[in-house]
Amino acid sequence: QVQLVESGGGLVQPGGSLRLSCAASGVSLDYYYIGWFRQAPGKEREGVSCINNRDGSTYYAPSVKGRFTITSDTAKNTVYLQMNNLKPEDTAIYYCTAEPAFTLTLSSWLEEYTWTDWGPGTQVTVSS
Repeated sequence: QVQLVESGGGLVQPGGSLRLSCAASGVSLDYYYIGWFRQAPGKEREGVSCINNRDGSTYYAPSVKGRFTITSDTAKNTVYLQMNNLKPEDTAIYYCTAEPAFTLTLSSWLEEYTWTDWGPGTQVTVSS
């Protein structure tokens, strides 16, 4: 089982940037998809981005495409989410998640049920 811990959240003004980190332990992420989800108060958890650590393919939700970038440092077993031009509607708890590449259904990556292992989350607040 993969243990995941997010960090890097905080308070930022609209238009600002943050970089979230997801550090994994327990297994190597080399053959995993790593995803980022978020959950705003009173809303469902939604997919934000994911990366195939095997070939580097990346995927983004329409709401963040062009503003967020997901990257991976396999040597550190860590995945990052660079968030630029943040908006108040990006305010949420951000969760890191992982799923072995051979079990993930890519067409469903935006769905919470697709993923197995989750971190505890990190709060991101975008406000002036």
